[in-house]
Amino acid sequence: MHKKLFIPGPVEVRQDVLEKMSTPMIGHRSKEASELQKSISDKLRKVFYTQKEIMLSTSSGSGLMEGAIRCCTAKRAAVFSIGAFGNRWYEMAKANNVKADLFEIEWGKAVEATKVAEVLQTGKYDSLFITHNETSTGVMNPIEEIAEVVKKYPEIVWCVDTVSSMGGTKIEVDKLGIDVCITSTQKALGLPAGMAICSFSKKAVERAKTVKNRGFYLDLLKLYDCIQKKNYQYPSTPSLSHMFALDYQLDNMLEEGLDNRFKRHKEMAEYVRNWAKENFQLFADERYLSNTVTAIKNTKGISIGDLNKKLGERGFQLSNGYGNLKEKTFRIAHMADCTLEDLKELIHNIEDIVNTINS
Repeated sequence: MHKKLFIPGPVEVRQDVLEKMSTPMIGHRSKEASELQKSISDKLRKVFYTQKEIMLSTSSGSGLMEGAIRCCTAKRAAVFSIGAFGNRWYEMAKANNVKADLFEIEWGKAVEATKVAEVLQTGKYDSLFITHNETSTGVMNPIEEIAEVVKKYPEIVWCVDTVSSMGGTKIEVDKLGIDVCITSTQKALGLPAGMAICSFSKKAVERAKTVKNRGFYLDLLKLYDCIQKKNYQYPSTPSLSHMFALDYQLDNMLEEGLDNRFKRHKEMAEYVRNWAKENFQLFADERYLSNTVTAIKNTKGISIGDLNKKLGERGFQLSNGYGNLKEKTFRIAHMADCTLEDLKELIHNIEDIVNTINS
């Protein structure tokens, strides 16, 4: 039995989008491939609210995250973490011999703009890395407020992980002044996993030129230069199957209307939050709740593993807590092409199972 996914990636993918993955191959050095890539980039610029270059990587979002921290740090990186995926930025820095400091915030809390200001005013850093939407805790960082701080430091190359939020909430890359904005296909964009996407500013380009050891496959400057010189071609073979599906799915998103899409995500988030507050408790600071995933405290002390097993027998799957939050929390994702009716069906089944357990 197929389980309908309510986990924070990979998400449930529409059948018509999956079918586009089976489009017959074309030569990846052909004119048709260049036209496909340009079509994707032009549409993604609308989703990112940017005029910057868009680059694709046949990798998970972590690939471009690693490329960004390696290519955009010449002096020292300031890494702000509010959970597991913020910590990943720092682990990547250490693994690549990039000098970095980790500023870890208590899980469930957000990064306050004042904390960013306090760190940047030391003058020790030339790059800043932050997670917008942390799926391990259900927190969405206030990047609009943080952006006002970062704009006061023109030497900072600002990189933001929007892997689990881009396409599910409005992120105006140019207005915010983000230099490298990273996402991937298997979250709010509603495609299978396997392709990462980023915007890349001129400031990021100039910084990368000063970094000697940028790696090979994940050298973002090489990706950028190849696109410019070879008219939307890549140095390595791209996943054309993902590109066919992405081009098609972007049409679906733009047809829905971005504002309508963001409104739908907000309505789904509010429905799950209200249910969680009535029946359990929210894990995250209520000032900074995610619009794509909700982390819920397991105040009833039920076995989340057993709950998920019983849900699976009915054709549903949610997420247990992440890491040391396993069994202490559970997570419900509400992103991509998920609907309010889908969530109502899931929650009806959760309630039915929990009532059976408690009876």
